[in-house]
Amino acid sequence: MKFFAAIAVLATSASAFTSIAPSRGVAQQQQSTFGVAHFDTSLMAAKQVPHGGTLVDLVAKSDSDKEAAIAKATVEIEASERQLCDVELIMNGGFSPLTGFMDEETYNSVVENMALPDGTIFGLPVVFDTNDESLQPGTTILLKQGDLPIATVEFTDKYVPNKVKECKECYGTSELEHPGTLMVATERGKYYMGGKVTGLNFPVRDFPCKTPAEVRAELPDDKDVVAFQCRNPVHRAHYELFTRALDDPLVGEGGIVLVHPTCGPTQADDIPGTVRYKTYEVLKEETQNPRVLWEYLPYSMHMAGPREAIQHMIIRKNFGCTHFIIGRDMAGSKSSITGEDYYGAYDAQDTAKANAEKLGVMPVPSLNLVYTEEKGYVTADEAKEQGLHEKKLSGTKFRQMLRSGEDIPTWFAFKSVVDVLRENI
Repeated sequence: MKFFAAIAVLATSASAFTSIAPSRGVAQQQQSTFGVAHFDTSLMAAKQVPHGGTLVDLVAKSDSDKEAAIAKATVEIEASERQLCDVELIMNGGFSPLTGFMDEETYNSVVENMALPDGTIFGLPVVFDTNDESLQPGTTILLKQGDLPIATVEFTDKYVPNKVKECKECYGTSELEHPGTLMVATERGKYYMGGKVTGLNFPVRDFPCKTPAEVRAELPDDKDVVAFQCRNPVHRAHYELFTRALDDPLVGEGGIVLVHPTCGPTQADDIPGTVRYKTYEVLKEETQNPRVLWEYLPYSMHMAGPREAIQHMIIRKNFGCTHFIIGRDMAGSKSSITGEDYYGAYDAQDTAKANAEKLGVMPVPSLNLVYTEEKGYVTADEAKEQGLHEKKLSGTKFRQMLRSGEDIPTWFAFKSVVDVLRENI
C-alpha cells in the first residue's frame, strides 16, 4: 500500500509547481537568493575559507534573544530526525551560506543547476516539508525535540515541489527502488516551505557533534586537512585508505585527516548511528594516531551518489577541510529490487573533479586497496603486477561470522570494533 501511495505522491507533485503567495501584510518581494548569506571572505581559524565567504552562525546568544524569538512563534512542531539534522547544520553554519530552509526559487535553482540563484555551487536541496494545510507564509513556528526548543522558522513561502523532477535531477532516477527517491515520496510532506532560521538549542544526541567553528578552532591553520566521510564502522581497509591519503602528492607536508562520520538517519539496513559512534570511539582509543582527528556530523544521508559527494565536500569545507577523499561509488545505492548499482564506481569522483575549482576543495581519489599474504595492504594494481596472493572476506560473510561468534581475522577488522558490534547488534 505504501508503494502505491508513494507513486500517487510523485505523480501529483510532478504536475504541480505552484507557489502559494504570502498572506496579506507579509512582504511580497523576496530577494532572489533568500536563505543565502553574502559576506566578505574570512579565513576563520583554519586555512580553508567557508563556502560563500563567511561561516554562518544563527544561534541566539542570550536568553533574552531566545525568549524574543520564541515569543514570535504561534505554532509548535515536533521535528523529525531528518529535520533535526538539517536545522542543526543551518544553525551552526555547516550548510553555509544558507540562513534558512530553501524557498521555491532557491530550491528550483539547486534542483536544476546544482547551484544557488547567485551561482554558488550547492549539491542538494535543504527543505522544510509538511502536510499541514494551515501553515502559511508569514507564520513563525517553533521546532522542538520533545520539550526542548531547537529553532524558530519564519516562513516566507509555501510551494508544491515537482518531486519527480527533484528525484531525476538529484538522484538520477525517480524509481522508488532508490532509497533517496523512496524517502522523498514517502517521508516528505506534500508541501515545502522556505524560511529564515533562528537557532535556540542544539539537539540532544547520544554522540557529540561539534560546530564548524569549534572544529576549526582545533585545526592547524598552516596544514592541509583531508576529510574522510563514512557511514559505516571503520575496518582495516578504511583505516589504511585514509591514513595513506596523507602521502598523496595532492596533500601538503604535515597534513592531517579529519574522520567525520555521519551519525544521522541513513539507509534502513545500515548500522544505527549510536552503535557506529561507539565503534569510532573505541577505534580512536586503540589507534591514538596524532595525525587523525575524529568528529561527528549530524547529517541525514540521501544516497545521492555524485550530488551527495558535492554536498559532503561543501559541508567539510565549512568545517575547515581543504581536501576530501572520494571513495569508489561514494554515497551510492542499489535497487531494492534488482540489486543493481544506480551509479558508476567513479561517477562521484568525476563529478567532484569537474567541480573542484568551484568548490575550492581538492578531491583525493581513494586507493583501491587489497590485502595480500605477502605484503599486507597494497593497491590492487601492485598485487596484480607482483603476482601477490589476495585474501578476501565479503560483507555478507563478515556479518555471518559476526552473528555466529566466529573469529574474524584482524587483517579485515579491528577487534575493538568487532567487540562493539557483537555487543550491540
